[in-house]
Formats: sequence, C-alpha cells, structure tokens
Amino acid sequence: MNRARFTVAVLAAAAVILSAPYVSQFRNYVRGAFPDHHVLILGAIVGGSIVLAIVAALVRIRDRRLLRFGAIGAALVVGTIYSILTSSSDPHVAAVERFHFVQYGLITFLFYRAWRPLGDAGVLILPVLAAMLTGTIEEWFQWFIPGRVGVMEDVFLNWVAIACGLLFSIGVDPPRWKTLAMSGRSLRHSGAAAALFVAVFGLFFDAVHLGHRIHDPRIGTFTSLYTADDLQAHAQDRSARWKIDPPIDRTRLAREDQYRTEGIQHVQERNRAWDAGEFDRAWRENLILEAYYAPVLQRGHEWPAEQAEDASLRAAPAGGSRAESFVSAAYPYAVHAWSPFAFWTCVIAMAAALLLLTRQRSAGDQETRRPGVVSQ
Repeated sequence: MNRARFTVAVLAAAAVILSAPYVSQFRNYVRGAFPDHHVLILGAIVGGSIVLAIVAALVRIRDRRLLRFGAIGAALVVGTIYSILTSSSDPHVAAVERFHFVQYGLITFLFYRAWRPLGDAGVLILPVLAAMLTGTIEEWFQWFIPGRVGVMEDVFLNWVAIACGLLFSIGVDPPRWKTLAMSGRSLRHSGAAAALFVAVFGLFFDAVHLGHRIHDPRIGTFTSLYTADDLQAHAQDRSARWKIDPPIDRTRLAREDQYRTEGIQHVQERNRAWDAGEFDRAWRENLILEAYYAPVLQRGHEWPAEQAEDASLRAAPAGGSRAESFVSAAYPYAVHAWSPFAFWTCVIAMAAALLLLTRQRSAGDQETRRPGVVSQ
C-alpha cells in the first residue's frame, strides 16, 4: 500500500462525508442566483469533470489499449444506462444524482491508486469496500441533515458509481498482477474492511429503514420510525418545547427532527389526496395528524373549520372495513417492521464470520509459506 496515496484517499473520503451539510447550501445558492440556469450549471460541472477525467485517462494509455479502452468504455456505458433507467423526473434531483457518480468515481480511483502496489486481487476488493464504506457513512450522515435524505436508493446509486469508478481506474492504470490469490495481509485487511462495512451498513439501515407499522382501529395503518407510544411522547415533548423554541427552517444547518419530518410528510399526503379528490384518504391522513402529530399540525397546517367539516361529510365514516383497509402512503421510503434483536444478531454474525474466515485463511496462507512447509 502506498501510504501517501492512502492518506490522500482518506482525506478525500472525509471531505465528501463532512461536506454533506453544505452541498444543499451550495445547491440552494446556485438555484437562487441562477434560477433559470442552475440545472445547466450543475450539469456542466458534472459533464466537464467527466470529460476532463476521460481526456486525462486517454493521454496515459500507451499499451494494453484493448483492455484499457474497454474498461473506460464499460464504465461510461454502465453509468449512462443506470442514469437513464433510474434518473429522477426532477431535473434538480437528477443533477445531484449524477454529481454522486463523479464523487464516488473519484473516491474509488484514489483508493485504487493507494492499494495498487498489492499486486493481488486485494487491489480490486479493498478500494470498493473503502468507497462503499464512505458512501454508507455519508448517506447515514445525510439522514440527520435538514434538506438532505439518505436512503437505500442513494446507497445503490453510490455502489454503481463505485463499480464505474473501479472500471475507470483499471483503464487508467491497470494492475500489474503478481498473483490473483490474495496474500495473508490482503485477506486480513479485506476481512476487517468488509466486517466494518457490514457494521456501518447495519447502523445506517437501522436508523433509516427499521421502524413500525402502526394500526389504529379508528383510522387505519401507517408506518413510522417510532412506536405509537413514542409518537405520543414526542408529541407531548414538541408541544411544550416549540412554545419556547419554535422549529427552525429546514434549510438551516441543524440536526433534523425526524418526528417533525414525518408529520410534514403526512401533511403533504393529506393535501395531495385532497387536491386529487381522494377525500376519504385525505380525511384519514388528517386523523393521523390530529392523533399523533398534533404539534406539527398546529404549526400552520390545520384545516380551516369549514374544510374540516366538509372533509368529514365527504369521507366515509371512521371504523369498520374502511379503517381496516386504509394504509397511508405518506412515508416515502421503505420501512421494515423487523425485530431489532434479530436484525442485529444477523449483522453481528455476518461481521464476525467475515473476520474469522479471512483470518483463518490468512493463517493458513502464512503456515504454508513458512520455511520447510510444503503446500499440499
């Protein structure tokens, strides 16, 4: 491993993670300063970075042209196809998604350069694990930042960008293989990196995608990161606290209040359903807000008395089969009502297995390499 290059890669990864709170600030600034051209500006930054990287790569290619041109071409094809198939219909979001390709392509390249001296398969595995770890930490960090989201879809986007970055790295500077078999040192490092990634991914998934399905016989079913009792406790806490310290604007730098965010999501779904003429759905979303997110509702989101009365007349009566069949679509991300104990048992077992297996294979490799020991 090249220690100087590894230090540069770690610093770059840290910069990507720690800059997460400021990316939306920069994006909002560009959007405010150039309201008609900000998507074009962000696209030009991404496109220019990709073109510059390709030109710099092509200048370096002097030998093994088929392999190297093929790897760079594959990176471009995979990235383009994935962007087309999964790109958001919102051009602002799509521009940010493409920016992630540049970010994680660069991070992967830097770690690849750092581990290239290994001369075995570790040069392909370790950069990917390091970049995946960086991406997962960043998405986990974004979950706590107002105006940013960190969900599995974004993690998958990062992983595709990392795969493209690895292909690009191979094209720029292909490995000089001594052997495909991993040395004991590479095995230990890969096992430790993989176990660490599994643990961090578990923390991310627990924070973002483990939650509860709450069934209220008066209303129906909705998902939340909190239990029904937790929501009631949060409601009491926010009701008292917000009288003294009202919630800040989401665009400011601060810790995101996930309880408030959930409430706003139900407000948005209620308003969408009302505008679409889905009056029963809108009414039940409002019942959820009244029962579990009253402090959010009271921050300027309450229906006027006339609209509330109109909604109660238009909607089906609460209870009965309609309440049993209603499932709120307010929460925009997948929430799994899994047992935290079972989930973390699996995570810990997987991380421990990775450590043990790689250490055992590493020890076996060292044993066969000792003087006087003949490998069978």
